[in-house]
Amino acid sequence: MTVHIGAQPGQIAETVLMPGDPLRAKWAAETFLTEVTCINEVRGMLGFTGIWNGHRVTIQGSGMGMPSLSIYANELIRDYGAQTLIRIGSTGAMQPDIELRDVVVAMTASTLSTPSRGIFRELNYAPCADFGLLRAAVAAAEARKVTTHVGGIYSSDVFYDERPDLNEQMTRHGVLAVEMEAAELYTLAARHKRRALAVLTVSDHLLTGAALDSASRQSGFSDMVEIALEAAFA
Repeated sequence: MTVHIGAQPGQIAETVLMPGDPLRAKWAAETFLTEVTCINEVRGMLGFTGIWNGHRVTIQGSGMGMPSLSIYANELIRDYGAQTLIRIGSTGAMQPDIELRDVVVAMTASTLSTPSRGIFRELNYAPCADFGLLRAAVAAAEARKVTTHVGGIYSSDVFYDERPDLNEQMTRHGVLAVEMEAAELYTLAARHKRRALAVLTVSDHLLTGAALDSASRQSGFSDMVEIALEAAFA
């Protein structure tokens, strides 16, 4: 057990999917895994381990924002031996050709700051996905004929943003979408020599104001989960 994860040794798989919402973790485990066991309930941040196509998989909620994600990713890597960590979550589109429910596979993740920022000091470190995972995710999405966009995203420190000038420049420079966790996940994976990827579903659009309701955000993202699972074991 760790401070934030109540799992016993051996209860967490080497492959971990990380939604922000603990209820999305529950939905994904019950929908896609068999022989499911709840392995974490500490602070209500649910985690489950089960079987997908003969492979052990853990789905562990990470909470909102990079500081929360950092807690769970650090403990999963250092204390439970997680080797592959894939964020599955919602994202806000920043390009006009992206639609609600499209999938975004994050090649890189730009940010103003992360919990790891102090390590790099003056260096603007560029966190990126594991190429093997990214390539496998794109292949899985193409096979499923899912509309998918691959490129750079923005990991924000805040949900209620008040920087329209920054958003404008990111759109201008081709940033696909915004979320709140991937940059720190990619940084931790690089530090500990693990594989990481973010596979995201577009839940709202910064340019048009279109948005999915909360129920759809929680449990309407089947393509994203299946792409992540297929990529992990390609």
